[in-house]
Formats: sequence, C-alpha cells, structure tokens
Amino acid sequence: MAINLMNLWNFHGGLHLDGKKNLSNEPTITQAKIPPYLVLPLLQHFGEPTEAIVRVGDKVLKGQPISQCQGGKDCQLIVSSPIHAPTSGTVVAIEPREVPHPSGLTAPCIVIETDGEDTWTTLQPLLDYAICDPAEVRKHIAQAGLVGLGGAGFPSHLKLKPQGIDTLIVNGAECEPYITCDDRLMREKPHDIISGAEILMYVLGGAQRCIIAVEDNKAEAYQALLEACRLTNRLQSDDQQGKIEVVKVPTLYPTGGERQLIRILTGLEIGRAVLPAQRGIVVHNVETVRAVHQAVIEGRPLISRVITVTGTGVETPRNFEVMLGTSIKNLIDQCGRKPLIRRLVVGGPMMGFTLPHDGMPVIKTTNCLMISTQEEIQALPAPTPCIRCGACEKTCPVNLLPQQLYWHAKAKDFKRVQAHHLFDCIECGCCAYVCPSHIPLVSYYRYAKAEIRATERERKQAEMAKQRHEFKTFRIQREKTEKAAKHQQKRVEIETQGAVAIDAAVDRAQASEAI
Repeated sequence: MAINLMNLWNFHGGLHLDGKKNLSNEPTITQAKIPPYLVLPLLQHFGEPTEAIVRVGDKVLKGQPISQCQGGKDCQLIVSSPIHAPTSGTVVAIEPREVPHPSGLTAPCIVIETDGEDTWTTLQPLLDYAICDPAEVRKHIAQAGLVGLGGAGFPSHLKLKPQGIDTLIVNGAECEPYITCDDRLMREKPHDIISGAEILMYVLGGAQRCIIAVEDNKAEAYQALLEACRLTNRLQSDDQQGKIEVVKVPTLYPTGGERQLIRILTGLEIGRAVLPAQRGIVVHNVETVRAVHQAVIEGRPLISRVITVTGTGVETPRNFEVMLGTSIKNLIDQCGRKPLIRRLVVGGPMMGFTLPHDGMPVIKTTNCLMISTQEEIQALPAPTPCIRCGACEKTCPVNLLPQQLYWHAKAKDFKRVQAHHLFDCIECGCCAYVCPSHIPLVSYYRYAKAEIRATERERKQAEMAKQRHEFKTFRIQREKTEKAAKHQQKRVEIETQGAVAIDAAVDRAQASEAI
C-alpha cells in the first residue's frame, strides 16, 4: 500500500496538552550508576512469564541469559521473551518481590548482587545480517529479549513475521506530557535508529518503505534523523534510496497511539479486530528500533533502556540509560531527591500509574518516572453527576461514546458496555481530562474490562471442567463396556471349551463302545 506523504490525515478528538518537556529534555542522556543489587522480574513483558535458568549462588556475566520461555520452548512460538543479566555478579535470591504494576502484587524475581566489574559474556552479533535468512535474524532478535519499549511490552519478534508487509512505521511521536526519553534518543542516536530500521525492513521480507514519524515540536530530533537518513541514502545504491523517510506529524495527544499514528500517516481506520499487519503495516517505537540495532549489529541483548526521571520532586530531571532491575530509589537519588514527595508515577500523567514506594525495580516497559511534590498535584473535586455535555465524546481519539460506556459500566451491564466497543478504548484518559464533572471515567472502563475478562476466564474454566467431566464419564463408560465385552468373550471361550470337552468325551465313549 503506497502512502502519499504529501498528505496527512487527522484522527477524531485528541488534546493539546502542556508537555512539560523542558524539565528534562535539555541534559544529554546520562549513564546511571551500577547499583549494588538488581531485581529482575521473570515477567517484564506482555504474555507468559519466563522461568529461571540460574540458581542461587551462580556467577553471571553481563548479557548472559538468566531465564528462558517456560518449559524451554522456543520463544518464537509463544508470547514470551527471555531475561538477561544487565551486569556481572552473583545470584543471591530467586523469590517473590514487589514489581511496578497497577495490581500492586508481587512476582517471582531473580536478585543479582553486582560485583562492580561489569564483565561481558561473549557476544554474537550478526554483522552481515543481509546474507542471513530473515528467519535467522528474527530468531536472533527473539533470543535478545526485545519487547516493545514504548510501554506496551509486546515481544518484538512476533511483529516481524513477513505477511505482505510493505510499510514500517517508526514511532517517534512521544506525545504524553513529561516524557522525553525518545526525544533525547532521536537526538543522540539517530544512526542507530536508521540502522535498526534497515534491519527491520530486511526481516519483514523487504518492506518497500519506512516512515519515521516525529512530532513537529521536536525540531532537533527531526533534524538529527533527517541528516542520518540523508547519509544513509548517499551510501545506498540507487534502487534503495528513498526507502526511509522522516516525516513531521502534528503535536496532539495521543498521536503516539499505534492506530492513531497509522491514521495520520495513511488515512486508514484500523479497528481492534484488525491487526495493522493485515493492512501491510508494522509499527515499532524508536527505542525498540535502536535495540534491534544493538542486538543484531553489536550482539547486545536488551539489558538497559533510556528512562525519563522528571517532576518537581527531583533537583535535576534528566534521562538515564538504566540497567534493568535498578531500583527506582537509586535513580531518584541520582537526580537529587527533594523533601515532601507526594506521588510517584510510572509512565506519564495521562496513562501512568501510581506506586506506593520507590523500592521497586525498573523493568523493560518503564519509560518514565514522574516524581511530584504537592505544588505539582492538583486535588480534584469530588465527582458530580454527569451533565451530558458531550465533551468526552468530542475528545475520544477512538470515536467511542464515553457517556454510554460509563453508564453501562457503572450499572454492571457488561453486555451493553461491550456492544459499545469497550475494548476499543485505549485508556488514554482524554475523556476524564475534559470531564467537567470530574468523573474518573477510565477507572470505570478498567473495572468493566477486568470484570469481563474474569467472567470469560471463569466461563472457559467451567467449559474445560465440563469437557473433563464429560470425557471422564465417557472413559468410565468405555471401560465398563470394554470390561463387559471381555467378560462376554471369556464366557464364550469357557462355554466353547466346555462344549469341545463334552464332544471329546462323547467321542471317546463312542469309540470305547465300538471296541
């Protein structure tokens, strides 16, 4: 599908927000210090958790695999992604720990005591990836533990199966307030991003073009990528030139949403029931694309990422290159902790979630830590009844009817809430942001989704229990039938043997009489 880059489209709704980007986007990316301990959850992605392949007391090297997909299965075949040691040290525990998640629950984690030497394991890059089969490169990316680093955490290799893909979109539309990690990465590592895009195009079976989308408020990032792209085009052959293009898109929240960005660039409306790949499009975040370059060209697995640490609760907000498993407390201290911190949010203010304390680790999907004091927190008034103003509907980027979703969710009428396409909601928070009644609309949607999923799980479990019961009943009946058949066969055999014995006796008697 060809894209006319002279035309950009609009999606429904959206918000112009105060970005607060200037708090953290000026200092260059800083390498965070090696912490004394790393806590690495066995589930840092969307999908199935992994299982440890190390034991307490084992020495590990930087980049060494420490977990695998459950049962030793090939991660290419399931929704999962392995974990690697971010630095060298000793495994001191494998136990449940608190993890950064809205549920507030614990999860199994590998705890490494670092040795400060940062000794690498032997790396195996694919410098000549273009002479390899795309499936081999895809497997290499899967083994490197790459997941979507824009926040979703979906294993990257599962989006790299060539299915008639002709367009790769690299998402540099970092639209949520406060977050600047992608902006700094595009400024400082543009050549890595271009290299990663070329690799992805090859793995996707030779995608016809790549579009790197950058918001129009990121002039330095746009120029850096444009220069890197021009240099790449000069080094390419004539038939390759122009395959990668850098495009400015409007600064509007939530432009960074996958389907919203596709709409802007292509004019296509892609519903929840349709995957972008079915329309010939694959979207990856800029940091994910950079991680592809590191995995393939440098042989480096996903062991660190860039994170924004920002807000009024720290002295010097900035972006860090952080080892996975580093405690959030460690990063806040490196930025200069202010007293009277009132709130710690993982992610941005629109889609992030609050943590109860800073003792939890950074994981693959952590892109921002927002530390706020009282001056930055506005106490919302208590919710009042909906006045049916329609503001929520006007701002919804998915073109839903938030009022109806709210009423049906509140009434626990889950059939109707699904009929109004609840699961198309991306939980961006636009509706709640503009609601004059201060109704926490997204909370109701999340509640309804959780209840529906729980009901569906119970239904599936009941169906499985029913199937097991029916199979058990069938098996018992089959065993009874087989047993009865065996008894009948034995009876026939005995009767046959008896008849033969009687016939033989008669024959002997007759023979005796004849003599």
